[in-house]
Amino acid sequence: MVPGDDAILTHLRRGALEYCVLAMLRDDELYGLDIARRLSTDGILLSGEGTLYPLLARLRKAGLVDTTWRESAEGPPRRYYSLTRDGGTALDTFTRTWKPFRDAVDSAIQGGPA
Repeated sequence: MVPGDDAILTHLRRGALEYCVLAMLRDDELYGLDIARRLSTDGILLSGEGTLYPLLARLRKAGLVDTTWRESAEGPPRRYYSLTRDGGTALDTFTRTWKPFRDAVDSAIQGGPA
């Protein structure tokens, strides 16, 4: 059986989504719903909020993001996420390795040398 687009996207997201979240937090503190909205604008990176909050919890437990609670004028308090030093290091490492990896995949798909 040939995997469909959804199955392929699920596998690709697993490896890259956490680094997309870290990149979003590089310059700004954001709350969960704002992260979800930004990631789901094209329907590619995030298909639903159900996967984001467990990911944010894993990033927090791994020490890659910090959280703070802030009052909101529009409802209940919001948990804001910010990048830690270790999160920045992880993002820098991913960024260094992403382009050569992406280029190798593109080359393999296009039939060139890997």
